[in-house]
Amino acid sequence: MDKLLIKGGTCLNGSITISGAKNAALPILAGSLLASAPITVRNVPQLKDVATMITLLQSMGVIVTFDDRLDIEIDTTRVTDRRAPYELVKTMRASILVLGPLVARYGDAYVSLPGGCAIGARPVNLHVQGLQAMGAEVVVENGYIHAQAERLQGANIVLDTVTVTGTENLMMAAALADGETILENAAREPEVIDVANFLNSMGAQVSGAGTSTIRITGVTELAGAEHTVLPDRIETGTYLVGAAMTGGNVRLKNAATEHLDAVVLKLREAGASVQIGEQDIAIDMRGRRPESVDIRTTPYPGFPTDMQAQFCALNAVAEGVGTITETIFENRFQHVPELQRMGADIQIEGNMAVCRGVDKLTAAPVMATDLRASAGLVLAGLAAAGETLVDRIYHVDRGYERIEEKLRQLGAEIKRVPA
Repeated sequence: MDKLLIKGGTCLNGSITISGAKNAALPILAGSLLASAPITVRNVPQLKDVATMITLLQSMGVIVTFDDRLDIEIDTTRVTDRRAPYELVKTMRASILVLGPLVARYGDAYVSLPGGCAIGARPVNLHVQGLQAMGAEVVVENGYIHAQAERLQGANIVLDTVTVTGTENLMMAAALADGETILENAAREPEVIDVANFLNSMGAQVSGAGTSTIRITGVTELAGAEHTVLPDRIETGTYLVGAAMTGGNVRLKNAATEHLDAVVLKLREAGASVQIGEQDIAIDMRGRRPESVDIRTTPYPGFPTDMQAQFCALNAVAEGVGTITETIFENRFQHVPELQRMGADIQIEGNMAVCRGVDKLTAAPVMATDLRASAGLVLAGLAAAGETLVDRIYHVDRGYERIEEKLRQLGAEIKRVPA
């Protein structure tokens, strides 16, 4: 199992290109099961989670062809198995996204309850209840969800809580349902909009994506199509925070700048100069130490929970006291004990982390506990004095494409080493 060895103290400078969004690529790949002809998906990031989703599709008989490094052709016309086994699903919660497409197109799905990051309860009951509202018979037993329906029926579904994967799963299922489906209290994330755009490119009739009410008029068949995955806003935000923590000057190309308002607001509060272009974003923090910021995570367009750990690392080296309130997941401060090992002064009070900035973190061996926690620890290592060794980096590989290569392009002293 590889580790990342980071020699801290170097300011990040230069430019890199942002990859396609993991949280859009995964549901889009799952949604390919709806197509009656091959589709091409462009700007697909090379990530562990993407590889897992492709392996899952291939296990069902889907033919996946890699045209070049970032383009994938998917042919689902020969699907022979409608199962998503535990062995594949246990490492990635996004595997649940095959449930809706399988039931909608094939009338049957047998999907293991998902695994993934241990950041708190993320129940799939809303997925199940939504499919039941659309007429599916669903049984959950022995760790599997078995759903059946001769033809899903349109329904008015009010989601109890905002759920991104639940919105995407039901939106994809409704694309081939009979009649109109209305999803209320739907997630508004840019990735949900990208999935809707993908479905519409195949001939679906989805409107309202990006608002709390999405309407889907079912069609009998979805055709082949081409779609380009939008840039990853969380990867973008992570490198922006890295530049702010190290006093750097960085430009990020191919960035979805319109999706970063909440993150940019907090970076500017921290004292950074941020310049936004149409497809790139630049941050200049040269000669300045960041100031602490207060953060409260909320569903989009609020501050993203997936950026919480990175800003926790920023507050650890910032001037002053900052609070971070986590409202999405109840177990998402597992990075705090690791930051404390590096000298961070952070106290947990319920769902709030109180961070008192220190002048300098010191290197220490640390262990990643989940995807975004691992990113926060890498950023802390960049800002720390000495050599930090980050263990269990398979977490970071799930969501960041070639993170050590991109950071080296910005001048960081970082390398992957064997355990």
